[in-house]
Amino acid sequence: MKVPQGFEVSGVTAGIKESGRSDLGLIYSPLPLAWALVSTTNLVKAPCVSRNRARYSANTPVRALVVNSGNANCATGEQGTWANEDLAGAAAAALALDRVQDVLTASTGVIGQPLQIDRLGAAMPAAARQLSNDTSGFAEAILTTDTISKEVAATLSSGARIVGIAKGSGMIHPNMATLLAFVMTDAKLPQEQLRELWPTVVDNSFNQLTVDGDTSTNDMAIVLSSRRVDADLKEFVEALTDVCVRLAKKVARDGEGATKLLTARVTGGRNDAEARAAAKTIAGSMLVKSAVHGADPNWGRILAAVGRSGAVGDLANIFVKMQGTLLYQGTPQGFDPAYVSRQLQQPEVLIEVGLAAGDAVAEAWGCDLSADYVRINADYTT
Repeated sequence: MKVPQGFEVSGVTAGIKESGRSDLGLIYSPLPLAWALVSTTNLVKAPCVSRNRARYSANTPVRALVVNSGNANCATGEQGTWANEDLAGAAAAALALDRVQDVLTASTGVIGQPLQIDRLGAAMPAAARQLSNDTSGFAEAILTTDTISKEVAATLSSGARIVGIAKGSGMIHPNMATLLAFVMTDAKLPQEQLRELWPTVVDNSFNQLTVDGDTSTNDMAIVLSSRRVDADLKEFVEALTDVCVRLAKKVARDGEGATKLLTARVTGGRNDAEARAAAKTIAGSMLVKSAVHGADPNWGRILAAVGRSGAVGDLANIFVKMQGTLLYQGTPQGFDPAYVSRQLQQPEVLIEVGLAAGDAVAEAWGCDLSADYVRINADYTT
């Protein structure tokens, strides 16, 4: 996939991953970028999160972003803080930037292990030399337990483009996840406007995503704009949201051990917040996820999840559907369990709940829970 105007990217192997797969990525712009950031709500956070937040508060110009995978560089004390600074410094030197503050950092991988900054520093010149307009190398370099790279693009009527790249497979839950999302655009928007709209876009996309209920220490979603092409604001926001929703669905589909993409769609909410909460609770319920994996039309688990979500509903009229079949509406409905079970064996499963309390609508995305999820995470560091 080709990057928007004003960007170059690369991905190389620094030797952080034992697998030998690429693990160092760069995003670069010859001119300062407008940018916005949303990051993890976890109290335990990596130095890259803290550093980027400081840059954000200081309204510092940005020219580049460097990311390593295979090591989260989190919970490693002062050594980790300095390693993160060295990562930014190595990128600034390789790109011939005057200010290390112009570089954002990101890390993902195992928590609590020292970052091998010597290897990353040694590989940085190659990453700078290999910068191009092709996103594939960068998209591969940021992966950890992912089985596929995740890229999405959109083009506006003015010709402005939006390209999003994400990684994430496990430790995924609303309010960010083990999720890195980098969105590049050449749409011409003031930085203040970009920062005003970005949290809402994230709330309606990445924060409606859950795989296993765990919020990571390194999460961040960053949008960068080279401000090259005029764009209609309404069209831009719609396209940006669409790109992020499609990325979120790709992450859900690639959840650790997943065999099915699960979409929870809630209608009739009293307000947007309650509709979102109900959808996220359904998609994140371990019991619902297990039932989806086993193709079991156990609507009681869905109803119970809605009941603990905090959303208000009209109990006499709440309905539950799976794959389009009505299972419950105030009382249990007659349906053919064998037929619904066959429908639940599809690679995409839709659960619909009507709260009958208002007009708000929301979706959340997740995946089924399989034995492979336990296997992957039982052996993660050993």
